[in-house]
Amino acid sequence: MHSKDQICHEDYQRAADWLLSQTQHRPKVAIICGSGLGMLADGLKCQDSFKYSDIPGFPQSTVKGHAGRLVFGELKGKTCVCMQGRFHMYEGHSLSKVTFPVRVFKLLGVDTLIVTNAAGSLADSYNCGDIMIIRDHINFPGLAGLNPLNGPNDEKFGPRFPPMSGVYDRGLRKMALDICKGMGVSQYVQEGVYCMVGGPNFESIAEARLLHRLGVDAVGMSTAPEVLVASHCGIRVFGLSLITNKVVKSYEDNETVNHEAVLEVSKMRSETLQALVTELISRMDINNNTA
Repeated sequence: MHSKDQICHEDYQRAADWLLSQTQHRPKVAIICGSGLGMLADGLKCQDSFKYSDIPGFPQSTVKGHAGRLVFGELKGKTCVCMQGRFHMYEGHSLSKVTFPVRVFKLLGVDTLIVTNAAGSLADSYNCGDIMIIRDHINFPGLAGLNPLNGPNDEKFGPRFPPMSGVYDRGLRKMALDICKGMGVSQYVQEGVYCMVGGPNFESIAEARLLHRLGVDAVGMSTAPEVLVASHCGIRVFGLSLITNKVVKSYEDNETVNHEAVLEVSKMRSETLQALVTELISRMDINNNTA
């Protein structure tokens, strides 16, 4: 990471102070919406919304299916903030910019982060439209040295060497599985390992085979950096992948994937995802304070 990519504590604080001055909401839960999943913000009541371009220090989202708004509101009596659109490394953002909102959320008082993404399945038993509760992840850019925590450590947020074991909260995962059973949707709910690759290209067949042999169930181009920074900040994490396509692992397979198809599957499962996240938040044990 180059020095020009470094963001100081005052930059995060400036964005947080600006948001606190613009809304009376004091969120305890933050939701990051993946491709085509921005409808999760639609269920928020008493909304205050802000374009990313208006928030000091926020990067801009350029991907179709990402609206580029920060939405505050209430969900089942809990105050939340929702990112309608995230930032990706392949858009040209440094990882410190990709994860900028997470540290701002910490300064806003957020203690739980829900991350969602659209992903391709590598597990043979998964189907398009399945919902995968993330048990763990493999962060390929991180293994190659592309890490949002590179550079001087800010002790105000967390330790120099944060552990990543158990980063996806076990209690929230169990609660989500119980909710899915009660909703009658367990037949297409999985629990597995997500892998982040850099993108923006979809995986080659050789790459897909490699990831499959490593035990990866679903692959995408996001999530791991935000989760890493959230864990560093002491924020508990829950993650969901919507399986929007089967990753091609055979040279005899003529199927290909495209972003438009990903968005179509997102629409198909939008109501189920919204219901699951809403019920999960309603059951969370959090202190909800408003100014």
